Amino acid sequence: MEWSDSWRGAFRIELRAEAVNLAWHGWPVLPGTYPAGERWAGRDGVEDSGPVPVHHDWQERIGTKAEQVATWWAGHSYSILLATGHGVDAVEVGADLGRRAAVELRAAGIPVPIVATPEGRWMFLVASGGTPITDPDVTHYGQGEYVPLPPSPGQVGVVHWRVKPQICAWHLPHVDVVREALLQAADHTSDYGLVAADRS
Repeated sequence: MEWSDSWRGAFRIELRAEAVNLAWHGWPVLPGTYPAGERWAGRDGVEDSGPVPVHHDWQERIGTKAEQVATWWAGHSYSILLATGHGVDAVEVGADLGRRAAVELRAAGIPVPIVATPEGRWMFLVASGGTPITDPDVTHYGQGEYVPLPPSPGQVGVVHWRVKPQICAWHLPHVDVVREALLQAADHTSDYGLVAADRS
């Protein structure tokens, strides 16, 4: 996906506004590298296939106030990264399993913020703590890790919300809520027998 300079400048305003809003709600956000042609820009000496923190000391910047966060996006179209393990964790699955789990959560009347990436991955945002989900079909991001948040740009599209955090009034569920939804979703298809094994 090509990002023109004029479009990138306009998009930076949206990125900055969202980063400030997330920080204002206490979410630990950080600036990340962004696509520039076939490479990722924003941090010297970094060759990567996706966004990484711009600052080498990013872990020391976790919890920065919204006012300071706003200055990080003043001149660049940085991706928005969420430092997991500091109030918010992320549970990542493939889009198919993610859709099925989202249906289970909706049927149970439990709103959970859900992020979708252009690469076909879904991330359920949960409160930090609890026993991480360990399964070949699931990636649990916690302490010392990070994930991209909307509207971060990617090489083939933009990270977007499937369910915005406003829907659950910014209250995150315990990881067990998502674990159970994934198990229920796995029970409805033979493709995810490994997830069901987590029930034991």
